Parts: sequence; C-alpha cells; structure tokens
Amino acid sequence: MKIGKVEVDKGLLLAPMEGITDLPFRIICRDMGADIVYSEFIASEALIRNARPSKRKMDISELERPVAIQMFGPNIDSLVESAKIIEDGGADIIDINMGCWVKKVVNSNAGAAMLKYPDLMAEMTRTIAEAVDVPVTVKTRLGWDHNSIVIHEVAPMLEQAGCKALAIHCRTRDMAIKGDADWSWIPIVKKAVKEMPIILNGDVKTPEDARRAFDETGCDAIMIGRAAVGNPFLFKRIRYFLDNDEFPAPLTVDERIDSCLEHLQLNIIYNGYPRGFIEFRKHYTGYLKGLYGASRIRQQLVRIDTFDEAYTILNDYRDYLNGFGDKLEEVKAESDEPELKCRFEL
Repeated sequence: MKIGKVEVDKGLLLAPMEGITDLPFRIICRDMGADIVYSEFIASEALIRNARPSKRKMDISELERPVAIQMFGPNIDSLVESAKIIEDGGADIIDINMGCWVKKVVNSNAGAAMLKYPDLMAEMTRTIAEAVDVPVTVKTRLGWDHNSIVIHEVAPMLEQAGCKALAIHCRTRDMAIKGDADWSWIPIVKKAVKEMPIILNGDVKTPEDARRAFDETGCDAIMIGRAAVGNPFLFKRIRYFLDNDEFPAPLTVDERIDSCLEHLQLNIIYNGYPRGFIEFRKHYTGYLKGLYGASRIRQQLVRIDTFDEAYTILNDYRDYLNGFGDKLEEVKAESDEPELKCRFEL
C-alpha cells in the first residue's frame, strides 16, 4: 500500500479516536509497530479560529512518523483552510472524517452525515486534494443505515476525486460501535476501485482477526481502534503472527507494567501535571485487563494523586503477580525511588 511517500506492506494502522489518540499514545503505538498513526479528529471551524485545543491536536513528533492528521467539518472552504494549516504543521497525510456517528457531529452535517451526499463527498475531497501537496485520504462507513449502503458507489467517486486511500469502518452510522462489523463489503469495494488502497476498520481485536481480515477481504491494510486502548502490544503481536505464522509468546506482567508506566510518564511529560496524570486513568483498564486482582488495583489507581503513588502501586502489584509473596516487603524496601524516566524525548 502506498499513500504519497508512505509505503507499507499489509499495513497496521492506529485508528483516529477522540480523547485517545493524542501524541503520547501515538508514539507508544508507533513504537509497538503501528505503521501509520492517526490523530484525534479536529474541527475545521475551530482550527481556523486558532482554538488552542484544536491547534494542540496537531502537535507532531518525529518519533511517530508517518502520521495522519484528521479533520472534519461541513464547510468546504473551512476544510481547505484547515488542510493548509495542517500541511504547514508537517502532517504526512491529511485525513477527512466522513464517518463519525456522534449526534453532535452528524447534526452539523459533518462526519457520517456526508454519506447522505455522495456528490458532496467527492467535491469536498477533490477541492481539498487540489489545495495541498500532501496526500488526502478519507475515513467513512458503509452507509447511513442498512437500507442506504453506498460505499461501493462512493469509493470510485472518491478515487476519481483524488483520494489516496479509503478507510472503511465496516458498520453503518446507525450501528455506531455496536453489532458486528460487516467485512463482506471490502472485496466489493476493492473491485469497484482501480488502484486506491482500501483499509479495513472494525472488529480486528487479535492476531487471528488480522490474518483473517487480509485473507478473506484482500484489504490493503487494517486499522485498529478500541482494541489498542491499553493494549498497544497488539500491533507488535499481529506483525509477529503475520510474519512468522505462529503465535507470539504471551505478554508478561513486566511488559504490561513497564509499558503502562512508560506511557504514564510520557503523558505527564506532554500534558503536564496533574492533567497528564488524571487523563491517563482511562488507559489502566486495558494495560491490566485479565490480570488477577486487576479490579482492586484499578480502584486504587483512580483515587491517587501522584506519580510516586502509581509507581509504588504498580510495582508492588508486579512483584505480587510475579510470585514474591511474603518477600514483598523486602522488595519494596530495596526498590529505588521513582523517577520520571522515559525513552522518548519530546
């Protein structure tokens, strides 16, 4: 799959997720093997007004490239202006969100609401693609509902309009994030386009899912969203499975705790304290999922106020799970004072 200067084979992409795919999480996922990472979506109207939160979503680190910055909005002129701002900000790819199901977004005739106006989708894509030099891509859904699936008709229109890759969340807008993703439309869309890469999004949760997605649909890449939250290891594990045709070794407790702490540190470095510390709470569930006694530990972690406390809780928990048992107090006494150390320099 080639998007501009970016070329990957059986690409593994981090899906754009509001409130999740900020700079620290993108760096972690890129380090874990994601081939392309996508930003949270940015409202074009807010960006052209120079709104600080929107500008901050454009922050890019060399550690995460290639990175796609996603934008949305109903007004072509505003989107064009936003695209130029994003291009000047150094994005490798500009992605247009035409699939968000959230009521506030669709009520403004943006996101998935665009699926009701295929001609406008094409016009919008063409106008933006002609205004910038970096590749423009689109992320959308199958259709507004099951009675109006239009993706097989929309895809060739977008390709002709200059779209360099199309990511398809294999659900309709009315499904939101419920029900099973319908991958059967991917091969249909592949036949409808000439060269434009087609990216499958929806229900890729395991290495086996990834292999099945490539084998059954012929997609050019897969995009992983919710399954990667607190589980950035998924990219590395999928790549190992695809390359070696065997399952990777199970994740160790040390891998989980070390990555959780590193991600927490990076979040504090980037977002400051206490914001970075508090906002990280949403990631604990994923990092600790399936571990014995994880619920009790999560309850402790969301009630504390300092990194030192999180460091102590997580390392005590690590030692407990690794079988120190009655030696836990001895280990605690010998442990170093927590320091904010991170491999990544922003």
